[in-house]
Amino acid sequence: MRTVLFSFSGADRSGITSRIFEALAEFDVSVLDVGQVVLRGRLTVGVLISAPVEEMEVALRQRLTLVAGELGLELLIQTGEGDGVQPEVGLHLTLMGMPLRPRAVASITEVISRLSGNIERIARVSDYPVVAIEFFVSGVDIDAMKTLLAPVAKENAVDIAVQPGGQARHSKRLVMLDVDSTLIQNEVIELLADRAGSGELVKEITTRAMNGEIDFSDAVRERVATLAGLTQEDIDEVQRNIALTPGARTLVETLHHLGIHVGLVSGGFIEVVAPLAHSLGIKFVRANSLEMVNGTLTGKVSGPIIDRAAKAHALKEFAESMSIPLDQTVAIGDGANDLDMIAAAGLGVAFNAKPIVAKVADASITAPYLDSVLFLLGITRREITSYQGV
Repeated sequence: MRTVLFSFSGADRSGITSRIFEALAEFDVSVLDVGQVVLRGRLTVGVLISAPVEEMEVALRQRLTLVAGELGLELLIQTGEGDGVQPEVGLHLTLMGMPLRPRAVASITEVISRLSGNIERIARVSDYPVVAIEFFVSGVDIDAMKTLLAPVAKENAVDIAVQPGGQARHSKRLVMLDVDSTLIQNEVIELLADRAGSGELVKEITTRAMNGEIDFSDAVRERVATLAGLTQEDIDEVQRNIALTPGARTLVETLHHLGIHVGLVSGGFIEVVAPLAHSLGIKFVRANSLEMVNGTLTGKVSGPIIDRAAKAHALKEFAESMSIPLDQTVAIGDGANDLDMIAAAGLGVAFNAKPIVAKVADASITAPYLDSVLFLLGITRREITSYQGV
């Protein structure tokens, strides 16, 4: 089937697209495809139509050339074959940087070309707090793409996430977050240990546990033992000193606005996590509990310890309670304790994570802004801004 592509470009202003289609409506043709983009006030519109009979095509070309002149636009006309239906988009590639340099984009497009893939569309998702660009790619194997892009991300100091195409990323209904060094900038047990005078010892144990060098449950018991003698007043003071990760509140509020459930699961302590969750409107919470007698910590944990298996179980339990399939869940964490949860979720995100976590997660974010996760779900900065204050 013969087709004709009309490509208009020039300064953008209201009513241009309407004028173009009003002119097209004068002719007996079918619209096969339409594309439009505006960058820095410059508009590009492409309209692909079925080729009319020769006499009509001459008149159509003349009519649209006249319209382009009246609108002050350049017009390119190309005749070809095919119905213009693009191949199904196989992958979504999200590139994030602060700043984002041309070399990073060039490296990504070179990899796509090397894999004989095709870029169907490129669109900016965000300009703040990071610049995020999304590539819609077809004809490329996802595993091969991830393998070749891993060194590209490291060499260019950017974050690159590759996900299957289609609507899967827009279907997420539950987001589970680790707390320490993910939702908040602190490690709660270290704040408590500082008040108990065991800060340096606890930091050392924490580092070894998060790197997977020692059993997490044993690490929790060792660290909690150093907290014996602290009081509720100490816990309250730690609660007041907690600092949310930049973008954390925006992430939670945006997800709630979209009807997406949010849960917290922590190897920290419910005495601190529960008030934090309440302040953010989060209902699903799972964390360790500190044993307290007569208002004083005993140095023991009350109940089962929330280790990596328990975190994954919490994700599955919360999802099941709301009849949400696991492939519609997201898990975000930074340490070895989050590995099972990240593996179980439909989308596992490593946030400023230890290498062992970043290596196995579906996506890894090194930018210090937690709301960057929203861009992986196909939510744009413009949408986020529109939800604020609503």
